[in-house]
Amino acid sequence: MFPSTRIPHRILLALILSSASCVAAAQPPAPIVLHAARLLQIDTGGILSPGEILVEGDRIRAVGTHVDRPQSARVIDLGDTTLLPGLIDAHVHLFLHPGAEDLQTVEESVPWLVILAEQAARDDIFAGFTAERDMGTEGAGSADTAIRNAIDLGLIPGPRMRMSGNAIDILGGHEDANRYNPAQHVLSNADYANTADELVAVLREQHKQGSDFAKIYETGKDRIVGDSVQSPYQYTAAQLAAAVQEARRLGTVVAVHAMDEPGALYAAQAGVASIDHATELSDETMRLMKEKGIYAVPTFTIFEYFANHAASPAAAAREHALLDIKIREFKRQLAAGIPFAVGSDVGPFPHGTQARELTLMAQFGMKPLAALQADMLNGAKLLGWQGQIGELKPGYYADIIAVPGNPLDDISAVEHVKFVMKGGQIIRQ
Repeated sequence: MFPSTRIPHRILLALILSSASCVAAAQPPAPIVLHAARLLQIDTGGILSPGEILVEGDRIRAVGTHVDRPQSARVIDLGDTTLLPGLIDAHVHLFLHPGAEDLQTVEESVPWLVILAEQAARDDIFAGFTAERDMGTEGAGSADTAIRNAIDLGLIPGPRMRMSGNAIDILGGHEDANRYNPAQHVLSNADYANTADELVAVLREQHKQGSDFAKIYETGKDRIVGDSVQSPYQYTAAQLAAAVQEARRLGTVVAVHAMDEPGALYAAQAGVASIDHATELSDETMRLMKEKGIYAVPTFTIFEYFANHAASPAAAAREHALLDIKIREFKRQLAAGIPFAVGSDVGPFPHGTQARELTLMAQFGMKPLAALQADMLNGAKLLGWQGQIGELKPGYYADIIAVPGNPLDDISAVEHVKFVMKGGQIIRQ
């Protein structure tokens, strides 16, 4: 028989309060009703005015001009704004920041880069980006999985993330340390794979470390010849096909960095998920992209940033010439009807500013609604979250933003997000 124990009153009171706190924490959050002047239906382009959304837990429960308001609901009036799904950036680098990219991985430790990546994720979601695809940690290996997992556990703020780990490159390729003294053995910013077998082996290792997809450098280094971009390909179509087949076995996909031909054609023949940068595409490449549903991700913002922040007049002239080529070719791609997703290549320019990408896509010829659909509908498909994010519909995650005015009249409104909700949690108001 255990001896009787008398609990002091102050401890008993603390236990009671702690128990009450746990019970309160276990209660589901009160429903939230968002009210705004407008709500944009992304799939049709229709405007509901006013627009309301009922959020229960992490999901959207109802959408309309007037939704039921449960007695316990919190009503948030967002005024003269438009409700939209959260923005999606299909090409980010959480592990990069403005400055000399090659020196960052030489001078800065992986733990330091992880700290900066945490801040980048915070800046991106505060700007309204509730889902992103990280296209290479630039030498930080699988450290990106720690950021993704910490976000998923609610330890740090950030978007829903798809992570690639290191990009994959050939020896002496696009991301290798070619400008350094070879005797110093400076590491590449990517994982080496020189053959189809090595590509498969690297994909398996990265998958083991927690990657969600693979990012492969298919072209590099770029140079301008006349009014065209020339960049040597790095893998054959057969080698890329082996990587795509292995990714499919693992339940994932391959995305490639490809600026021009024939690298872009080899990527399309292999059946990759996206061709990022996609500056110059042949007619046959565009035909295959339409046939297979391969997304072009133009990344205008990084090219504009480099042109406006070049180190010398000669460098500025080169970067502006490259941007002009991209604009010209983008108009060809629009006319050809290939599918697009939206990615900014943010990292070398400040995180949280990349909504500029949608403004530029509209400025260079895409209709505002088409740009928003490329971002949200196609972005959700590319990231593997179709039917869960990218639209304001019952059953979808409550990833919601509010922007001033009407983005169909002025798409730059997405650069001035006023309200952010992710999974029913208010991130910014």
